[in-house]
Amino acid sequence: MEAQNYANHRHNVPIYHFILFPLIALTLIGSFVNLYQSWGDHQRQYSSSLIVVVMICLLLLFFIARLFPLKAQDRAIRAEENLRHYVMTGKLLDPKLTVRQIIGLRFASDQEFVDLARRAVEENLSEVAIKKAVKNWRADTYRV
Repeated sequence: MEAQNYANHRHNVPIYHFILFPLIALTLIGSFVNLYQSWGDHQRQYSSSLIVVVMICLLLLFFIARLFPLKAQDRAIRAEENLRHYVMTGKLLDPKLTVRQIIGLRFASDQEFVDLARRAVEENLSEVAIKKAVKNWRADTYRV
């Protein structure tokens, strides 16, 4: 397996991102076309409207099904990195750090973690800037 770094750390699930989403999007578009074509035909209009509503609900479910586990994982990362910082320094992470910054810090090796956390606060570094500043990448292969 190739070593993880900034260029290849993002994870896509092919069936979810490249098959399921396009199918839902195409079906939603098709349901709107069906609703448009049934306009004025009261027998078809009701069922066409229901199909549109169901597809909108399915699209929302698609995004929520991804969002909820990521939020839970972000909380776990925040706790892990807070503990890591405490073990190294005897202090919790600076409360000025945002969750996104802490998520970026998780890739920093132990040698650069504390200094990079301090820099992130002082320079208000973004998650991307933090990830790009990491010299010795600490892989996270368990991200959802």
